Amino acid sequence: MMALYIHWSETNPWRDIAARLGFATQDDRDDGFQSFDHATRLPESDRRRRRQIFETLSQEVDAEPETVPDVSLVERTLSSGPEVVAAAGTMARMALGEEPERVSALDYARLWSGDDLLVPDGYGTLVRRFGQAIPVTLNTAVSAIDWAGSGVRVETDRGAITAKTAIITVPVGVLKEGVIRFQPALPDATQAGFDGLAMGALTKIALRFDGERFGIRQATDLFDREGERALFDFECWPFDRNLMITYIGGDHARDIVPRGEPEAIAIALDNFASIVGNDARRHFRAGKLHAWSEDPFSRGAYSHAQPGHAMARAQLAAPVADKLFFAGEATGGTNFGGAMTVGGAYLAGRDAARAILARKN
Repeated sequence: MMALYIHWSETNPWRDIAARLGFATQDDRDDGFQSFDHATRLPESDRRRRRQIFETLSQEVDAEPETVPDVSLVERTLSSGPEVVAAAGTMARMALGEEPERVSALDYARLWSGDDLLVPDGYGTLVRRFGQAIPVTLNTAVSAIDWAGSGVRVETDRGAITAKTAIITVPVGVLKEGVIRFQPALPDATQAGFDGLAMGALTKIALRFDGERFGIRQATDLFDREGERALFDFECWPFDRNLMITYIGGDHARDIVPRGEPEAIAIALDNFASIVGNDARRHFRAGKLHAWSEDPFSRGAYSHAQPGHAMARAQLAAPVADKLFFAGEATGGTNFGGAMTVGGAYLAGRDAARAILARKN
């Protein structure tokens, strides 16, 4: 389960790429959103109140970046009251996969905004079609990058690769773990970029049912709060399939994921059944966990800047000796507004390639 949305489609290049390649897209229409607290549905008055709170939150965190300080989302919203602080926590955990005290409000304010699109044929199918003419070698793990000489030497489990320059799109989570050894060590400014970024733990747990839909319409979201940090978001029947995609994030996800796939599936099914009734267990057929935070090739869902480190993306994006160009979702888009998206990753890689070609000329 990879990326689902063409986020902020007015700015995201994949909207035009999809159109050019003949891929249909559809609006991410919210056909229903039901809120629960410990499986008890909240009255409409509570829903209206929460909507007002999130509008206040939007004014705080979606403001013009030059007006937003490089502090945590919690500190940014403190003056607006505890309800807005709590809403910032919900937003951070379910949109970024992280706790709000660990996210820079300025970094968040820089992100693009707009409407999201879905790709019914699959985002992965679109990406594969776009790159089908490009020679790609999969399943080739890199262990070291030597940039001491006139070029770059990359050590892999299939042998060494040499080149004049390298564009490195390895996720920040993997690079921070030191899985790839750099020789010589990276400059302090580049290392500061890594140190200032962190990876969220947004996690998906898919539940497949036999066709029974429990009276829930397609594209409805069921949102249940089981505690201050324990949140579940059930996306019902995406693309009219008999699937329920469960989203969890932040420390809640970090608590559940290490328990393993069977227990994570059981926790999601238990919570869903507490909402719609135990009949859900009889109609349940299979489940699947995908936790990027435990994946050795990602070590997290996507990047965010930590409070006080809103310049980390710029530090990481600066070329190293005109030979190493770090790209990927962490550095994409004008002023890094496309960070955390496939569109941002595309733009970062394209810009790095253009910079290399310009230097050669």
